[in-house]
Amino acid sequence: MPYSFGRVNIASSQILETERRYVYTTPKSFLELIKLYSIMLNKTRYDLNTQRDNYESGVIKLKTTGEEVDVLQEELKIKAVEVEAKKKVADE
Repeated sequence: MPYSFGRVNIASSQILETERRYVYTTPKSFLELIKLYSIMLNKTRYDLNTQRDNYESGVIKLKTTGEEVDVLQEELKIKAVEVEAKKKVADE
């Protein structure tokens, strides 16, 4: 907030020099600034929470998919042995 007021004071003095009119920071504009900051903060929080949730669900899906692939690979090894055995029987 102090930075904002500093910038407003600098802009006010520039307007006074160029336009020869005064610009004031009123309590209402200060409250509107706080409201705008609050709105932007809440939107950023919502966006970050959404991104975090998407990331977490993606990691969970990757883990479960990896586990399923491991199970399928084990089944494939067993079936490959069965196929080789049946192939030998069929060749004889």
